[in-house]
Amino acid sequence: MRLPFTKMQGAGNDFVVLDATRQPIELSPDQVRRLADRRFGVGADQVLQIEPGRTPGIDFRYRIYNSSGDEVEHCGNGARCFVRYVHDHGLTAKTAVRVETVNNVLELHLRADGRVTVDMNRPVFEPARIPFDPAGLTPRREGGFELWPLEGVEIAVLSMGNPHAVQRVADVDAAPVALLGPRIETHERFPRQVNAGFMQVVSRREIRLRVHERGAGETLACGTGACAAVVAGIRLGWLDRAVDVHTRGGVLAIEWPHDDAHVLMTGPAVTVFEGEIEL
Repeated sequence: MRLPFTKMQGAGNDFVVLDATRQPIELSPDQVRRLADRRFGVGADQVLQIEPGRTPGIDFRYRIYNSSGDEVEHCGNGARCFVRYVHDHGLTAKTAVRVETVNNVLELHLRADGRVTVDMNRPVFEPARIPFDPAGLTPRREGGFELWPLEGVEIAVLSMGNPHAVQRVADVDAAPVALLGPRIETHERFPRQVNAGFMQVVSRREIRLRVHERGAGETLACGTGACAAVVAGIRLGWLDRAVDVHTRGGVLAIEWPHDDAHVLMTGPAVTVFEGEIEL
């Protein structure tokens, strides 16, 4: 099969984007891994597939596959690339589109300055919905949130449509991401695994962040991870309601206006190149 693709990136988080709006595309996990392979394929953190919407009022369906080949629930940086792609390729003339994921509906807005704002919906804190098994653990409360003991550190646990475990570190450059990231990702208390975030608080309106992503390893940026870190920091009393998140790939602006509000993420989305690959 000869497959057209577009390579895109959002703050260094990179994607292979596939257009399945005109003809269905069914890829095996092995084919997804081949596409994402940086030596034998195109190379990407995730593979994104654009499909027609299946529900009235929904413009498109948004499917996300990690480089491991597994389909996952959400990717914020990918969502920004998604709306840039459908607009630039003439699939819609709208600057605001509604897309459905495996477990959610997202609103994506293309701004006049070229950046994209994604309505990331409300964060989820109930352990069963994350999912997270806290049985036998005693959390420490700080501000209005719990910090759970795990692997010798304290983590804030929540979902942004996918599970996140966020810890505060003094220096993100020296954080043990390569050591602790995989151990937290695959910990038995997270039955669907988890994204492990390492957050350095610079000020009440600025953080630095590294994320070991579930099924992908450390990436240059993680949109849902940035949202999770800011929400956790707000609940813990460390951050204000609007925060700039400095990742290794760029800056994301995150807003959570109040506890019942949706989280808004704004950042770049850029096409790198287009091509075809034989699978």
